[in-house]
Amino acid sequence: MKIVFVEIQNFRKLKSCRVEIALQETIFVGANNSGKTSAMDAMILFLKKSRRKNIATTDFTLSNWSYINQIGIQWISDDDDNMPDLTLEQCLPYLPTIDIWLDVNDADIHHVIHLLPTFDWKPDQKLAVRLVFAPKDIERLYKEFHDTYQSARDTEQTTSPKGKRKLSLWPESMRDFLDRELRHFEVKAYILDSAQCKEPTNGKARPQPLPADSEPLGKEPFEGLFKIDVISAQRGFSDPKTEDESNSGFASLSTQLRQYFTKHLNPSDSPDASDIDALQAIEEARTIFDDKLKTSFEPAIGELEGLNYPGFSDPEISLTSKINAIDSLDHKIAVQFNVSPERNDSPLLSLPEQYNGLGYQNLISMIFSLLRFRDEWMRVGKAAKRQSSDDTIIEPLHIVLIEEPEAHLHAQVQQVFIKKAYQVLRSHEKLKGNQLNTQMIVSTHSSHIAHELDFTCLRYFRREPATQKGEIPFATVVNLSKTFGEGTKTSKFATRYIKSTHCELFFADAAILVEGSAERMLVPHFIRYNFPKLDQSYISLLEIGGSHAHRLRPLLETLGLLSLVITDLDSIGETITAKVFPERDKKYRTGNTTLKEWVSKKDALDVLLDCKDDDKQSEKQQVRVAYQCPIKLKYKDDLDEEEAIPYTFEDSLAFTNLKLFRDYKNPKGLLKKLTEALGKDTLPEASKEMYENLGTGSKAEMALELLYLTEPKKLEPPIYISDGLKWLEVKLSEKKLDILAITPKEAKDD
Repeated sequence: MKIVFVEIQNFRKLKSCRVEIALQETIFVGANNSGKTSAMDAMILFLKKSRRKNIATTDFTLSNWSYINQIGIQWISDDDDNMPDLTLEQCLPYLPTIDIWLDVNDADIHHVIHLLPTFDWKPDQKLAVRLVFAPKDIERLYKEFHDTYQSARDTEQTTSPKGKRKLSLWPESMRDFLDRELRHFEVKAYILDSAQCKEPTNGKARPQPLPADSEPLGKEPFEGLFKIDVISAQRGFSDPKTEDESNSGFASLSTQLRQYFTKHLNPSDSPDASDIDALQAIEEARTIFDDKLKTSFEPAIGELEGLNYPGFSDPEISLTSKINAIDSLDHKIAVQFNVSPERNDSPLLSLPEQYNGLGYQNLISMIFSLLRFRDEWMRVGKAAKRQSSDDTIIEPLHIVLIEEPEAHLHAQVQQVFIKKAYQVLRSHEKLKGNQLNTQMIVSTHSSHIAHELDFTCLRYFRREPATQKGEIPFATVVNLSKTFGEGTKTSKFATRYIKSTHCELFFADAAILVEGSAERMLVPHFIRYNFPKLDQSYISLLEIGGSHAHRLRPLLETLGLLSLVITDLDSIGETITAKVFPERDKKYRTGNTTLKEWVSKKDALDVLLDCKDDDKQSEKQQVRVAYQCPIKLKYKDDLDEEEAIPYTFEDSLAFTNLKLFRDYKNPKGLLKKLTEALGKDTLPEASKEMYENLGTGSKAEMALELLYLTEPKKLEPPIYISDGLKWLEVKLSEKKLDILAITPKEAKDD
């Protein structure tokens, strides 16, 4: 048995999305506020029965409240001729919902009989259950809201002084009422028809509607099917200066060890032959201690007798100790970390766990939690003896939900954790077959965690703008295993490249692809000193040549990531592919594959030199190219303005910073050759010599030399790069303004 996918509706910004769940490990990735945590919380709150009480009004999709409030207005506007609609169907389109779609094999059919939609259901079909957060009794909700609202309005009219602002009493709307009275809601389960499963359209799920006569299940649908375990994001570790651990969001290792001992190892619980020695030792210790207590307290008890107590018919006082094995672990320094080995000539040195680094505390505690989850599932040790007859059957599916495991962990430890976590969950004799499955789902902001696992595990949460007035931005989810197709050269290249260099791409607001190492070193400085708003955004900078940038097109378009491709003109001859000095009216072409096949899909050099800005971006305006364009400059003060056509980034930078380059004293390498070229009498001569020298020096060394000789903020970016960065800054600003707030009435009028 396994979960194939879940479809989440009306939960925060997850208006309607499908999340496919891998057989073993699934990793949620995406930029900040993209919906990763919402998806994880939806699964935790709906699947973990004990967490359902934490569902709040803030978990409803924000834009749905206007429609829910309209239902409330209808309820308070009723009269004898206009009775309100009290069917659940009017509320369902706006209520938080999660659909769980399962694959069930023949061996597990007896577990799911209560979930079969029809008697002719076949094992090759999926099973689906909808969990919806809905009113327990809609008629009772109506009555309490109606009476409470009406009473508040009557009180306002009778108590508001004349001429003064009207007093507003609770509740003012259905939202206001439910903020306090969400106790009227509960999670209800419905069986879905697997024949009506529909594929998403444009990334948005298309969940089937519930028939009007649908009845909720009378029992918990997944009881006995799933074991759900959670490691939450907010993990607290006790500080050695802090005594109160009650507010800790995550139990310390000593607490976890006590819990594990109590459940699986306690010799006093259902003892067997292996526990006899320990129990005898405890009993002997108790007897010795009781004798000591009697001797020690004899004088004090004797003084009580002097007060005529105990008297006639009064019971005598005796002291008896109780030694419990678990008490020996019930203190803050039960767990110690040895900081030096014990030797014959020196004692063992150790410190309590609070004094160990937070990273190691986190790693050890999480791994131990996984071990404990597994052993509870497998009924290891004493846990098996305490099971009632109803609990002896092990659930066929173990679901482990982990939020942001990277907290406090440095990069290498993050990688160790994600590589070992699933192995820990499966390290048991009973789990070597395929009858009992484990699905581990992790949400993360860490590129190091994403780097360690295959693309097939990654689910990218893509932020989408609002599509109509009155709505809010929403999220769609991309299964990255389907991005490139199977086994293509493009797929292999992109996967190898991203995994080896830039997994942070999955967490960025935008991407900048640059041609070479010089751009990689200098573009961040251009951004820092010239584009402050862009500098505040999360930008992933990728160094990839113009001949390969287009290979990332499927990935960037799938991610919907704003992308600026800074590349080179790469002029070649009319009939040959050899590089040539860029000039107009020579029928030259570009050899740059990105320009020819992606954006702007033009080949002729003359056309590219005169391209308008609109022609340098993709149809959906998600991707823009920036390449060398003609520069107007006065080469000498006594000459008129002339046009220079740079061949690459380095000569374009030199022409843009003409005076700065000419003023360098004793430059080295390629920088020296460029400054010497700028000493030529004419601009054509300088351009030609620069072109000839560009292939003879190290561009990376030139960038380093520039950073050594020049304060970076004095370097002016070439105009083609400046224009590209301006475009990216504007586009990112537009994405922040995609919330359209209007009233539901205006939405209907539209």
